[in-house]
Amino acid sequence: MVNPTISESLMRELEHLSPDLQRRVLEFAHFLAASPRRGVPGKDLLGFAGVLSSEDAEAMKQAIEEGCEKVDESGW
Repeated sequence: MVNPTISESLMRELEHLSPDLQRRVLEFAHFLAASPRRGVPGKDLLGFAGVLSSEDAEAMKQAIEEGCEKVDESGW
């Protein structure tokens, strides 16, 4: 499905590019179109709604904040 506004904007921008850059944009568009789609539709996840209690969700949030949001500046 093409969004006409985006398509028109893209065409205007392409007019200002050299043929070589236009070719690169086309190659990138082909790459994006060929990339496998990831993820799961939201409707498929509705079965998980309400599975976690508020307490469990808070415990997970706290564990993530404590264990995952730290930078070890000497690690690299």
